[in-house]
Amino acid sequence: MIKKITPVPSKPGVYIFKSAKEDVLYVGKAKNLRNRLRSYFRKSAELDARKSSMVKNIKDFSYVVTGNELEALVLEANLIKQYKPKFNIILRDDKNYPYLKLTVNEEWPRLEVVRRIKKDGALYFGPYVPARSMWEAVAFIRRNFPVRPCKYSLDKHMRPCIQRQMGKCPAPCGGLISKKEYMRIVEDVRLFLQGEKKELLDELEKRMERFSEELRFEEAAKIRDSINNLRYIWESQKVVAPELGDIDVIGFYGEGNEAIFQIFFIRNGVMIGTKDFYLKDTTGITAGELFSNLIEQFYAKEIIPPDEIVPGQRPDGMKTLTAWLKDKKGKKVKIITRPKGKKLEILRMADENAMATFKSRGKTDIKETLEALKKSLALRNVPQSIGAIDVSTISGSESVGSFVYWSEGEFKKNMYRHMKIRTVEGIDDYSMMREIAGRVIKNLGEKLPSLIVIDGGIGQLKAAKKAFDESGIKGTAIISIAKKPDRAFALSLDKPVDLEDKTPESLLLKKIRDEAHRFAITFHRKLRAKRLMESPLEKIHGIGKKRRLVLLRHFGSIEGIRKAGIDDIAGIKGFNRKTAEKLLAELGREQ
Repeated sequence: MIKKITPVPSKPGVYIFKSAKEDVLYVGKAKNLRNRLRSYFRKSAELDARKSSMVKNIKDFSYVVTGNELEALVLEANLIKQYKPKFNIILRDDKNYPYLKLTVNEEWPRLEVVRRIKKDGALYFGPYVPARSMWEAVAFIRRNFPVRPCKYSLDKHMRPCIQRQMGKCPAPCGGLISKKEYMRIVEDVRLFLQGEKKELLDELEKRMERFSEELRFEEAAKIRDSINNLRYIWESQKVVAPELGDIDVIGFYGEGNEAIFQIFFIRNGVMIGTKDFYLKDTTGITAGELFSNLIEQFYAKEIIPPDEIVPGQRPDGMKTLTAWLKDKKGKKVKIITRPKGKKLEILRMADENAMATFKSRGKTDIKETLEALKKSLALRNVPQSIGAIDVSTISGSESVGSFVYWSEGEFKKNMYRHMKIRTVEGIDDYSMMREIAGRVIKNLGEKLPSLIVIDGGIGQLKAAKKAFDESGIKGTAIISIAKKPDRAFALSLDKPVDLEDKTPESLLLKKIRDEAHRFAITFHRKLRAKRLMESPLEKIHGIGKKRRLVLLRHFGSIEGIRKAGIDDIAGIKGFNRKTAEKLLAELGREQ
């Protein structure tokens, strides 16, 4: 391996370690690629247990040279997100968090919920984690500061919709509000979302007094109600410290080779949400590296960094991190590693919350549940991971199969699979199950879970077992779960196991079985809906998009085409008698 490293340039970049099967094991960045790679493979290298285990599995590597360390950081974050390497610390969360977007870049601004941020001149507020507080804010704004909820172009006047009658939109589409008055409402929304309490209240009180003097008492009363509602909602908010502005505080707690991060999102001095990230197998990774990985991966999402980030430990590569965050935000982001005063108090609070969350994860309970599962099903080993397979079909139409994966107390969505039935026609549940089980085995290989749950009775179980026997795969236990009443079958057991006893192990099995069923049904319905929306013409070979449009324009509908004669169709430009005969024969089968 050292010989392969010799031609590697001494420049910044990203390196990728691969296994014998070309699986990506690790993605890393380096200021000097050659030196970093050599540090892994020198005989004198002092590697911790984690890195030693990784190096034993490395059979090849590749690298990408970048212009500087900042470019390397961006590329590393993208590759980690893409490959989810085994030896990288991965944040098990693929969500993009919701923001409120005020489209001040439009002539008639509106408020909408988005999960992707663009540099389009609009104002973004958030992230809201969890999203409940965001929906509460939206509902409050709709009641008290009605900006238009629609996305219509307002170039021309149109008839106002029901939102106008409900009092939730001032109907700029119908010219029922002036631009000046509408923009005043938009400004109120901005002040509310930015937490500018004094400015907003002062402006509303002035407006209320003016309406009262002009004897516009109904409008003055509406503003009075808005003021009272504002005061109530602000009193109920968890105000941390108004002087803090926008800041994310990252708490941390770890025991053994497990750890948890707890992020507090504070905007305008108000706590708008929290998010925790649980990490396993952190052996040999320093706190600085953990914090660096967290910041890099978390803010690589569609998230606007705050003005300040307060981590519990100093992250590695501070200079590159701050440059990258500045590029993402468009202005400087401070990473405060020695907080004082209120910031230190909040960091301690975040650390305490991280510890409480860690203690409440109930790892011991999961271990006990899996031990009980091993005993009740007479398994050879405790199942550390569980997969489930289901088949969904209606009269043999749009038949599909699904596979879901559970381990470490949660479902692993990146391991989910759904498949269309290929080899079976009509209604044959057993053959369908055998096909799907075989394809799951082929797809996952060594990544198969230690226990497979089949949705069905003893027949489906035997069908799946045949697929495993044909593959030669051993070491994976297989059971099935039948409904009404719920009971588990295993070929090694004399009788089924009752799952109606509400024990944790029974509830876990049923939960995994139900998830596989949900996943299969969702895919099946999607395919059926797609089929129902398809035109019969799309299934006819030789009738492309252009010909379909010509036919529909000429005859008006599918029924019109069916009623047409061969000569009528053959007379259209681009068609001939042979094509017309085939077309009518195919459409005839649809009736």
